[in-house]
Amino acid sequence: MYILLSAIIIGLFVAMLFVNIYFRARVLKVYGVLVRNRVQFGAVHIFSRQKLEEEVLPKYPQFKSEIETFIRHMRYSIQMATVLIFLITAFGAVLMYFR
Repeated sequence: MYILLSAIIIGLFVAMLFVNIYFRARVLKVYGVLVRNRVQFGAVHIFSRQKLEEEVLPKYPQFKSEIETFIRHMRYSIQMATVLIFLITAFGAVLMYFR
């Protein structure tokens, strides 16, 4: 049981590393386009669709697809990291209990 839980935790850490690298590559590609064209918005725009549509998209209509792609990747990356951290913590707690 100890070996299985240790392997699961190690696998989840590797998955978290892979997700981080994968999304960082995808996000940086779109982020480069936005930086080169000086598109600016804050963290509040990533989490609030209404503020994004009211404040940012009207200012940069030609970069709507890049902005939405960037925000979609950021949200998905945060969700995946949250799930993986929860799983690592849960399996770590079970591992400590059985040890």
